[in-house]
Amino acid sequence: MSIRQEQRDEQFRVKRYKIQYPVSAYTFPRETRIREVQFDDKYIHIELTDGRALAVPLWWIPTVQNASPAEREKYEISHDRTMIIWDPDKCAINDEMRISDYLESPSHTGKVVAERKTEYRVTPIARKRSVMARQPR
Repeated sequence: MSIRQEQRDEQFRVKRYKIQYPVSAYTFPRETRIREVQFDDKYIHIELTDGRALAVPLWWIPTVQNASPAEREKYEISHDRTMIIWDPDKCAINDEMRISDYLESPSHTGKVVAERKTEYRVTPIARKRSVMARQPR
């Protein structure tokens, strides 16, 4: 270590620790696949093949939250094991849940959901006076 670095370390009280394991010793998930799905009163619990466990609040998926526990259990896992699907021909729920939507960052997820949306709503632009712009009477 150079004299300059030692002086800087003393000035800022830097502590150095020995690295116990190299990065190559860590395991990082390579793929997201569903192994098992379970429900309770508040969450959908999803176990993934790479060992991760995901708990998604039911209120995030209103169609599933408002269905009976028996109807929730009538799901299918897609062939590629990346989606949970409720077929309306087999149960009262018509919905699907893509696991990647719940593992990615919220900013990215919003863009993906917007791209998948098939119904478009056009609203007229109306300029309203803000509350701050009003004059007191």
